[in-house]
Amino acid sequence: MESIRSIFWKPDPAAQLRKCNQLIRNNTRKLDRDILQLKTVEQKTKALILQSSKRAQRNPSQAKQALAETRIFARELIRIRKQSQRLATSKAQLQSVSMQVNEAFAVRKIEGSIRVSTGVMKDVNSLVRLPELTGTMRELSQELVKAGIIEEMVADSLPDDELLEGEDEEAEAEVDKVLGEVLQGRFGKVETKKVDENPVQETPEEEEEDQELVLEEMRGRLEALKS
Repeated sequence: MESIRSIFWKPDPAAQLRKCNQLIRNNTRKLDRDILQLKTVEQKTKALILQSSKRAQRNPSQAKQALAETRIFARELIRIRKQSQRLATSKAQLQSVSMQVNEAFAVRKIEGSIRVSTGVMKDVNSLVRLPELTGTMRELSQELVKAGIIEEMVADSLPDDELLEGEDEEAEAEVDKVLGEVLQGRFGKVETKKVDENPVQETPEEEEEDQELVLEEMRGRLEALKS
């Protein structure tokens, strides 16, 4: 019925604008949820860094292993922050799309026609390639094509190696900087601590397993946000 109606009647501009704004709001809420989740994961990662550092100070016999763990968690923290920044940039692009779309419909109301916006095309093409937004952004792009704001385009999702470019091998200086920030000046003191002090006996196997489980959980959450 809708296809037959579309042959005889042009789409209602007001309805098109409502649909576009609804899709933009849905994408914005999705980004807000993902950013909030990343902040939660970031706080947990900081807590793990502090926990490993304290364990190294309490038990010098485990200092080497604990220090290695702090660097692993610091690299995860860097990855989390980079992904969070990428999502924040995407949200800003989405807000730009929203303003340009509303402006285009306002011009259409005055002039009776609508112009193709290269700015909207560029932002939508960038956003539709993000794994977090692929589905709903494709739907939005189709609505914008119908409205005449953008031309039909084909864009593939960003491959994982491009999304993670520069995230797998963080510079040691950057890791040190993060550790200095989280440990607030306590970073490095563990290495100079004497190892002949009487260590407090703990259960390293259980602690190591707990750390690995938490790390795997964090990585799982990061992958879930990208899927």
